[in-house]
Amino acid sequence: MSRAYTAAVDTCTLSARGLSRVQAGHPWIFAVDVARAPTPEADVVLVADPRGRVVGTALYGGPRAPLALRMLARGPTPVALDRALLADRLAAALARRAVSFGARDAYRVVHGEADALPGLFVDRYGDAVVLQSATRAMDGREELIADVLLEVVPGARRVAVRDDSSVRDLEGLERRRGMLRGAERGSRATYHEGLTEIEVDLLEDGKTGGYLDQVDNHVRAGELACGEALDCFSYHGGFALALARRASHVIACDQNPAAVGRARANAARNRLTNLECVVDNAFDLLRRFDGEDGRGFDTIVIDPPAFAKRKGAIEAAERAYLELNLRALRLLRPGGLLVSCSCSAKMTPERFGAMLERAARDARRQVQVLERRGAGADHPGLLGVPETEYLKCWLLRVL
Repeated sequence: MSRAYTAAVDTCTLSARGLSRVQAGHPWIFAVDVARAPTPEADVVLVADPRGRVVGTALYGGPRAPLALRMLARGPTPVALDRALLADRLAAALARRAVSFGARDAYRVVHGEADALPGLFVDRYGDAVVLQSATRAMDGREELIADVLLEVVPGARRVAVRDDSSVRDLEGLERRRGMLRGAERGSRATYHEGLTEIEVDLLEDGKTGGYLDQVDNHVRAGELACGEALDCFSYHGGFALALARRASHVIACDQNPAAVGRARANAARNRLTNLECVVDNAFDLLRRFDGEDGRGFDTIVIDPPAFAKRKGAIEAAERAYLELNLRALRLLRPGGLLVSCSCSAKMTPERFGAMLERAARDARRQVQVLERRGAGADHPGLLGVPETEYLKCWLLRVL
């Protein structure tokens, strides 16, 4: 029998600065802006202003969490994080995506705070859904969430959990992964990015199996690709497989042998014979190509992992981005396409653009900006919360 979840009764009192964040619509309240904390065991609490008036309900991260509160609802009425609320908000998130993603077999179903389900992320791959929780409140309700997902997600037959992100450390949560429902169906899933079919392992591969935030960018880069192409940090080949449908030859590079093996399998699955997958370090490969006389490409993709997950790492990350893009620009032939990405939230669009300007200047290349893109519409950001708009994908043309 499912546990009954009652409305929040424990109270957390904010400082004046914490209240101003709530009033401004920000979903996060940090521990330094809490005047009086609730009991340590509480996970869903009432939020009160300095005078004791209730202004909302929030998920409480615990006494050691730097991010103390994530707003669940606003207003004086207590709210329960129960089956009814989960079903209602999950259905609403699906309805929003049905407009643009109804025909797709893979997309993000829930994107945390942007879908009014703080700390919960859900991705769909065919008949499988994968959930991640970043808060104690969501973590303690994963069995319930799994049951609701099977009810509301069309065609869902199995539920995997990927609670292996470092963000869980902030609330002292155990890292784990496994199948919650439908384990007999296994952890492999296939889905489509445009015309391309991709296989992923929901438990072993990066993120929740695939990089759904880049799907639209993969497809768009494929539409513009031409000639000889190079995809750095290719992983399972999201960009490379799309490029291979138009380019004459594609080299896909990743230093993870298992990922390269999956990329080769995906190329074979799609009968793409012009895709060469190599195990190599992207920095080393670019340096070697840059040192070869006459070596050039018509399309290059730079899509590295997050170099700056913490604020103190941003300067080193910027140097890494600069080297990658400088060498790519030097290798591109006139008229060539550069697809340059960053998934580091600390690398703001302004800083990313300034880095690309410097790379173009140092490479002595004149560059057009064709498109400034981000994550797909199934990964919405929140206005006034720049941290939620983490992905940059710029399409540039070398003159």
